[in-house]
Amino acid sequence: MTSILATNASPRYERSTSRKLTSLFVEKWRAAHPGGEVVERDLVKTTLPFVDLPWIGGAFTPPEQHSPESAAAIKISNDLVAELQAADRIIIGAPEYNFTIPAVLKAHIDHIVRVGVTVVDNVGQLTGEKATVLFASGGDFSPGSPIEGYDHASSYLRQVLGFIGITDLDIVLAGSARAGMAGETAVEEFGEVLALAAAA
Repeated sequence: MTSILATNASPRYERSTSRKLTSLFVEKWRAAHPGGEVVERDLVKTTLPFVDLPWIGGAFTPPEQHSPESAAAIKISNDLVAELQAADRIIIGAPEYNFTIPAVLKAHIDHIVRVGVTVVDNVGQLTGEKATVLFASGGDFSPGSPIEGYDHASSYLRQVLGFIGITDLDIVLAGSARAGMAGETAVEEFGEVLALAAAA
């Protein structure tokens, strides 16, 4: 069964443009893949600890040497990695904050980029997976924009996901998508783009 992992990082919920885009993508994907499974990961509702000493101990020592603290710290990382490995398709919806990604998304990335697990000898282990990233932002970072170069979120995710083997990556920039009518317009404008991406 084909499966998709839909990850959301916006705290705005019903007022979130990125969540609306993700929801629309999932709707289009379901239509193109009848019977496919959708797994949702809400990073706002998921308590993700930042990398700390117990986490490092859990990530870089064998399980039989884990302290109770290290075992607990690394468990959520193992769960998130397994979730990622099981998916055929990945969709990430997020706002851009100060030209980069939200802290909850960065914490998630720190849990899934694992030496010896998702990266072995500098070779990404998640080859063959396809990802689509949907960014919503108040500013317009599209090509040709005066602030195009300020979009560090896209280049970062392209590089870090590529590092773990996910190189088949599409990024959709929904710029000038502030709350209200502008955000609604952004969702409508990208309907066709998302339909094509979901069908691929």
